[in-house]
Amino acid sequence: MTTDLEVLGLAIKRAQFRNHRTMDAALREIGVTLVQWDALRAIERMPRASGHELAVATFQSDQAFGTLANRLVERGLISRSAGRGRRLEHALTDAGRDALTSGHDVAGEVLEDLFAPLGEAQRAEVLRLLGRLIDE
Repeated sequence: MTTDLEVLGLAIKRAQFRNHRTMDAALREIGVTLVQWDALRAIERMPRASGHELAVATFQSDQAFGTLANRLVERGLISRSAGRGRRLEHALTDAGRDALTSGHDVAGEVLEDLFAPLGEAQRAEVLRLLGRLIDE
């Protein structure tokens, strides 16, 4: 029997949508959206990164990330400083680090619930298989 690849692709998309919807709702309770928290994670992982580098890391256009970064600056969650040339470098503020830490706590609970139907061996296998799909 052949697997219907459209059904498989749709199942992956539905799982991702469920993850995003659930995570976004939980993160809003601590005052950030999933998109904002994802940006904070990227800035932590990539100190002094440019807007373009962060846009790529968060799957956004340069313009969309610039708009998001402006909001994060206004909220006092990140700072920007001049880099080489026209480059703006991004860094977390203390408030941004606090939001990131709170987000990690929330994400841990949400993800534990989302993956509860799978045992540890199944989770490891899903991770391994997805790794093969995205390995470039």
